[in-house]
Amino acid sequence: MPQNDDVRFISSSIKIPAFSSPHQSKSPFHSLQLTPGTKFAKLPFNFNFNFGFDFIRNQSFFHRNKVSKKSPLFCSASLVLSDTETGPAPAQSKTADDSGLAIQFKGDDSGSVTQSKNVGSGRAAEEERVLISEVFVRNKDGEELERKDLEGEALNALKASRANSALTVREVQEDVHRIIASGYFMSCMPVAVDTRDGIRLIFQVEPNQEFQGLVCEGANVLPSKFIEDAFRDGYGKVVNIRRLDEVISSINGWYMERGLFGMVSGVDILSGGMVKLQVSEAEVNNVSIRFLDKTGEPTVGKTRPETILRQLTTKKGQVYSMIQGKRDVDTVLAMGVMDDVSVIPQPAGDTGKVDLTMNVVERKRGGGISGGGGISSGITSGPLPGLIGSIAVHHKNLFGRNQKLNLSLERGQIDSIFRINYTDPWIEGDDKRTSRSIMIQNSRTPGNLVHGNENHQNALTIGRITAGIDFSRPLRPKWNGTAGLVYHRAGAHDEKGSSIIRDFFGSPLTASGKNNDDMLLAKLETVYTGSGEPGSSMFVFNMDQGIPVSPEWLVFNRVNARARQSFSVGPASFHFCLSGGHMAGKFPPHEAFPIGGTNSVRGYEEGTVGSGRSYVVGSGEISFPVRGSLSGAVFADYGTDLGSGPTVPGDPAGARNKAGSGYGYGLGIRVDSPLGPLRLEYAFNDQRTGRFHFGIGPRN
Repeated sequence: MPQNDDVRFISSSIKIPAFSSPHQSKSPFHSLQLTPGTKFAKLPFNFNFNFGFDFIRNQSFFHRNKVSKKSPLFCSASLVLSDTETGPAPAQSKTADDSGLAIQFKGDDSGSVTQSKNVGSGRAAEEERVLISEVFVRNKDGEELERKDLEGEALNALKASRANSALTVREVQEDVHRIIASGYFMSCMPVAVDTRDGIRLIFQVEPNQEFQGLVCEGANVLPSKFIEDAFRDGYGKVVNIRRLDEVISSINGWYMERGLFGMVSGVDILSGGMVKLQVSEAEVNNVSIRFLDKTGEPTVGKTRPETILRQLTTKKGQVYSMIQGKRDVDTVLAMGVMDDVSVIPQPAGDTGKVDLTMNVVERKRGGGISGGGGISSGITSGPLPGLIGSIAVHHKNLFGRNQKLNLSLERGQIDSIFRINYTDPWIEGDDKRTSRSIMIQNSRTPGNLVHGNENHQNALTIGRITAGIDFSRPLRPKWNGTAGLVYHRAGAHDEKGSSIIRDFFGSPLTASGKNNDDMLLAKLETVYTGSGEPGSSMFVFNMDQGIPVSPEWLVFNRVNARARQSFSVGPASFHFCLSGGHMAGKFPPHEAFPIGGTNSVRGYEEGTVGSGRSYVVGSGEISFPVRGSLSGAVFADYGTDLGSGPTVPGDPAGARNKAGSGYGYGLGIRVDSPLGPLRLEYAFNDQRTGRFHFGIGPRN
């Protein structure tokens, strides 16, 4: 977020210069004086941080001599009735006769009226009507205003005060308020003058200064351009308090829209037409972790506080953002060791800063045993084709550092995977959020993706022993990078588990000619994710490079990329997927790119379109809601090996008469579930052969 330089945090209040009231006039008739004392207008600036507490209390911004805590009046005014022939005279003590009537109206919330001892009832005097023959607006010296537009603004604001009308004190006071409420004037004094033609009512006003410049202090995160644009149209014009209120509301709205604890705390209208804005931004003073049990009572946690604190993007000295705080809560929950997380902001004394307390409720156990099931796309025959069962033993908070250890076993009709995985999601001492993962795996997967499609080789499997280490870290928002080293030892086996080096057609199953191929691969991967929601935009690029540790070890390069883009038009959603890759060098035939199947070209069995050194697969889909979590879809796929099938060692695709390219199209339904979208589809291929497909989650 951009910051403004050379600013400081200063608490202030809006001030309007005081003015002097005109001399009161003495009249042979009577004098009527209206003085609301030292009251002055203030703007209703209230800022309530609705996040569990009121951080900044209601403040008064306009003041004269002192800040008034009562509901404000908009003026300080006096109404004087005098004789034009005798002229104004110094105020004197009145004698106790009927001609000496003096009434003072105090401008507080109660609107109380105090009278001299010669008046029987204040309310009666207040309601007494006086016939007004003329109404004028003049400056504070009684002369015509230089700017006729300001005179027009004042006259337009009047409601009760009209020529040839009978007015009460309250009606005059209300019109004075209306003139001040127009925003153009800092004071208004109503004066009644007795003339030969009747009583003339003059509103003596003092306009605000012309706006000549702006000073803003304390705005560390508020963009200076935003402030400049807000005041740009006012340069050279008379300051309007109502317009100033709108600008301040827009500034406060800027903070609220971004969830920031900030507001305009004061405004000074200085001499020379300079407006000084004072902005208060609540910086984070301290962040602490508090462990709670299920009942909400404090307890001792197993997770190290520093492990939690380093996950937070909110740091000491930043202006606190509720949006950023919500992201921090989500991040801590994503650690997988907390049942509940909340952030409680509180004022840090009288410093104008905020202390944050993160309350966390840990899960009872950091480890456990889990089981599940799934479907393998590589198996298309048997009583339960592709069905896989799994069991795992895991611990998600080793040593209180959120480190994870997982031992898992997956077993199907043919394939099996045993894996040991250790992950440190954030290496201690690293400030780039780098994670480390160490993996050892022994797997056996079907080989029919490349070498299948003949009855005698249905049980052919590829056995792999894999060990590696990966380092991952965020590169920029929505981008993540991974680098690592992986050792592979792979070989083919028949249904009895014996090693074989050639398939039914005599094609080689290893690149080295031995029972097993060895290779050490350097791995690079970059991942972009859009909103993170299922079906959102995604891009993945990875590259594997063989390292010649030994002359017998394989050396090859493999690049692969896939992208997905989704958008909506009305109720319909459009999804497009594109993937492609290429291999160069000496590689095992079973590592060729298979084409066809549920996540490739639908309408074909897995790998039956082709298997090549290169490939491109594209897919388009339109989905539409049907009812509740059920939706329908129409789709079309196309894939090709770009003529690279014969360049794979042994040409396994040519030996099985695979076309090398093909397309499919069909209909499907989608059901939202906790596991992700459940996909049931029926597709036809270019041979007019139909096939059902079932998948979990969005297409890769």
